Amino acid sequence: MNNPKLVILAAGMGSRYGGLKQIDPIDKNGHIIIDYSIFDAIEAGFRDIVFIIKKEIERDFKEVMDAHLAGKEINVSYVYQELDKLPEGFSVPDGRRKPWGTAHAIACCEGVIDSPFAVINADDYYGKGAFKSIYNYLKNLPEDEKYHFAMIGYRVGNTVTDNGTVSRGVCKVGDGGMLTEVTETTGIGTKDGIIYYTDGGREVELAPDTPVSMNLWGFTPDFVSECKSRFSAFLEQNLPLNPEKCEFYIPTAVADLIAEGRADVKVIESTDKWYGVTYKEDKPQVEAAFERLINEGKYPEKF
Repeated sequence: MNNPKLVILAAGMGSRYGGLKQIDPIDKNGHIIIDYSIFDAIEAGFRDIVFIIKKEIERDFKEVMDAHLAGKEINVSYVYQELDKLPEGFSVPDGRRKPWGTAHAIACCEGVIDSPFAVINADDYYGKGAFKSIYNYLKNLPEDEKYHFAMIGYRVGNTVTDNGTVSRGVCKVGDGGMLTEVTETTGIGTKDGIIYYTDGGREVELAPDTPVSMNLWGFTPDFVSECKSRFSAFLEQNLPLNPEKCEFYIPTAVADLIAEGRADVKVIESTDKWYGVTYKEDKPQVEAAFERLINEGKYPEKF
């Protein structure tokens, strides 16, 4: 079996943040969040990295990443997620600006992914243990007719920000730590120490230890073709309802495969604290967090 690859989702422009946050430095030595993820991934055993970006950010993104990756013993490739990468018979709706979602991003990797792979967001910090866990899982996949995937499950209380709301895949976990349901949930926030999300105008409380997905998944290469083949049905159903903003998410494709009995997903629990710059106001807190991690000896000052 080929060595697992790491796929980094970096096609979003950070609309809520107000800029290209994926390459915004978060420590005094100019490191960006991706640098920490790659450091942890290499330490875990990954040697092949695939960035998914948009053509419009290619120059700025590569200028930063080429410098930051110089001298590292890894293979790097790029995949482009573009609005016009659509199945035959579909066209980009007037006014559409948003990417088509994370599952569409994976579908764009056709021909590039030939081994088990992990997926992460470019602008989230996941913790060292998460990369070790997902790498070890992918290196020891059982081989049978069923798809065997994995997801790092975080406690929602460790993944929220005081500066606004976030989107998370809210999970239900069954016997043996297997994922039974994942629902992409928007508008998760905090109020008076309570974590909640809004459903039809009603605020619904979430327990702090509720498991959520932060888009750190482990897949077999078959998941790429599954995302591609399911995208047409998604468009047929959702384009008439929301042509400018509908998005095809990884949890949607995963949930369908579970419901069909074609896949199972092992939830690997993490108690690590998430760090990310969803909003500009998050940045000082994140900078302070990485300074603490360096002072604790978890990372060198320069790497």
